[in-house]
Amino acid sequence: MTTQGGSVLERVRGLVREVAKFGAVGGLGVLVNLGVFNLIRHSTDLQVVRASVIATVVAIATNYLGFRYFAYRDRAQSGRTREMALFAGFSAIGLVIENGVLYTATYGFGWDGPLASNVFKFIGIGTATVFRFWSYRTWVFKALPPVAPPAATEPVPDPAPLPRPERRPEPLPEPEPANN
Repeated sequence: MTTQGGSVLERVRGLVREVAKFGAVGGLGVLVNLGVFNLIRHSTDLQVVRASVIATVVAIATNYLGFRYFAYRDRAQSGRTREMALFAGFSAIGLVIENGVLYTATYGFGWDGPLASNVFKFIGIGTATVFRFWSYRTWVFKALPPVAPPAATEPVPDPAPLPRPERRPEPLPEPEPANN
C-alpha cells in the first residue's frame, strides 16, 4: 500500500524516529526541569508553583535548542522569528498545563510534600508533553514538502495523432453548353 508521501511502513518508521528524537530532547528537558525545580525548592523559600514555573522556563529554553538543532534540524528553517514566537506560545500553553496539574494537587488537594510535588510535577510534564509534541510538529517545526521521486525510466507513450480535417469534395466542373 502506497500513499502520497511514500509507503505506510516508511511513514511509520519516520514517525518512530521523530518520536525517539523528540523523546531524547524531552528527556533532557525533564531532567533540567526537575533538577532546577528541586534546586529552587530546597535552596529558597519560593512557593511550589513559582519554583515550578521558573524550572519550566529554563527547560523550555533548553528544549528549543535541542529541537531546532537535533530533533527537527531537517525541517524548514525559514521564518525563524515566526518559529520562535510559535514555540514560545505553545510552550506557554504547555507551561500552564504542566503547572496547572501541580497547582491543583498542591492547593486543591493539599498534597505539597516533596514526594507529592515531584510526582505531580512529573504527571504535569507528561500531560503537557503530549500537547507539545502535537503542536511543535504541526505548527512550529513544519515538515518540508516531500521530494518528488526521480523520473521513471519507462518510455513515454507517443501522443495520439491529431485528427485530420475532412476533405471537401471539389466542385464538379460546369457542363459546357450544347451547340444545336
